[in-house]
Amino acid sequence: MNKEIERLIDEIDLLQAAPAEEPMRQYYFIKKCRQYVKEISEKLGRPLRAATVTFGCQMNARDSEKLTGILEEIGYVEESVEEKADFVIYNTCTVRENANQRVYGRLGQLNRVKRKNPHMLIGLCGCMMQEPHVVEKLKKSYRFVDLIFGTHNIYKFAEILATRFESERMVIDIWKDTDKIVEDLPSERKYPFKSGVNIMFGCNNFCSYCIVPYVRGRERSRNPRDILREIETLVADGVKEVMLLGQNVNSYGKTLEEPMSFAELLREVEKIEGLERIRFMTSHPKDLSDELIEVMKTSRKICRHLHLPVQSGSTDILKKMNRRYTKEQYLSLVDRIKTAMPNISLTTDIIVGFPGETEADFQETLDVVQKVRYDSAFTFIYSKRTGTPAAAMENQVPQEVVKDRFDRLLKEVQKIAAEECSKHEGTTQTVLVEQMNEQDDTLVTGRLSNNLLVHFPGTKEMIGQLVDVKLISCKGFYYIGEAVK
Repeated sequence: MNKEIERLIDEIDLLQAAPAEEPMRQYYFIKKCRQYVKEISEKLGRPLRAATVTFGCQMNARDSEKLTGILEEIGYVEESVEEKADFVIYNTCTVRENANQRVYGRLGQLNRVKRKNPHMLIGLCGCMMQEPHVVEKLKKSYRFVDLIFGTHNIYKFAEILATRFESERMVIDIWKDTDKIVEDLPSERKYPFKSGVNIMFGCNNFCSYCIVPYVRGRERSRNPRDILREIETLVADGVKEVMLLGQNVNSYGKTLEEPMSFAELLREVEKIEGLERIRFMTSHPKDLSDELIEVMKTSRKICRHLHLPVQSGSTDILKKMNRRYTKEQYLSLVDRIKTAMPNISLTTDIIVGFPGETEADFQETLDVVQKVRYDSAFTFIYSKRTGTPAAAMENQVPQEVVKDRFDRLLKEVQKIAAEECSKHEGTTQTVLVEQMNEQDDTLVTGRLSNNLLVHFPGTKEMIGQLVDVKLISCKGFYYIGEAVK
């Protein structure tokens, strides 16, 4: 916990009214919640435990670190098993329908646990909560849920929790949108040596299949001084690698009073002493500038990996998706990137079965995969999301056709990825060691600059260290290696 934040919380007088300004207002409610948690804990004769469960993207993972930080400051002890927790909070995703169904299924299981543990609290937040029909369903069929809030007011978590402690009823606090960004709240990182850093929130692209702009709101960029200050603090605390996060990092800075390009921000981040690696995602192809390519080319710290979602190889389908680039423009961009950085690893997202997709359209997608030769690709079957333009489009593709195309695409992606991965066999590269190997406790697992995993003999003392590793053999999507003495 930041000592300055702790000092400010200690100085708060709960006999006074809650401050109006942020983040002092949230520090006030953190202190208030501490009292409630302490009283319950003393009554039960043990600490209260909390589990934060994350669905979805790295933006959600970063939000969950903030939720966990606030919970720990309030007095909860982190718990990994939901059924053993006194407070379970689901940070939800709604990009695909199956993500919603998973949440409903988990809630059904928790209801049985809560009946045996009457002081248990259940919270729901994140993207799924921004859909009005979801909230209505929860109010009607899941009355045992205690807190419901969305993506725009996660910073108000302590205040919402205090309201629940005081009212003993379901608390719902959903905002349609906001331009507010609150800095300097508690956060508990999953890894001590790497961290995500939000540089912006929301999205202005309105791809026709995507629910994100409706649930995350319009773009708003953080002040670069706040971003740099956060990274400097993280580095002082042992962080070697940061991942700059945004729905479309390439459009960073457009909402600032003094506009700043993403490339310019990267130049400033590069200057931070002690920072070893810089990653970022996600990049929209239409906004990826030649200035950014040049910054990546000359950087000593930006990792040689770029996630560049194509979604489809068909110009006709891309137009229906409202992606605002053509197949030819995408391939031209890839050519400029690879000319500047021949050793870069490119990964992508691809949707199969978008409304109106023909076999000819699908062949265009396969053509892009074969021309670009991605190191890996996240392949998805189109998921109809209520409220998006694509959900109302005619010519929805039959599921059996979609499944066949998906299988063919996956086979091609995996074949090419294995071939690209094997090119590095026999080379020595720097690896950031992330954890002990989950299957073999004589191995450690780390990540190359190009984002590929490598497993090699090592000890837990190596975790968080940058180690030179010879890549002995490629196993398709990862390497077996050995540390270079």
